[in-house]
Amino acid sequence: MEMTYLKRLRDLREDHDKTQQEIADVLGTSQTMYARYERGANELPIRHLITLCRYYGVSADHILGLK
Repeated sequence: MEMTYLKRLRDLREDHDKTQQEIADVLGTSQTMYARYERGANELPIRHLITLCRYYGVSADHILGLK
C-alpha cells in the first residue's frame, strides 16, 4: 500500500524531531492550521510544499509519493 503524502508530512517532521509548532513557524502559519494539513482537513498550499521541500531537502515527488 502506498504511503500518502499526509503520512509523509508527519514522518518527515517526526524523523527530524520537530513539533507541529516548529514546522508551522517555518511555514508562517499556526500550529492548528499545520495540524489540519497533516490530517488532511485542509489542502497543503503549493507555497508550503515548496518550503517544506527546501527545509527537509527532499523533492516534491518524494513528499507526494510520485515516481
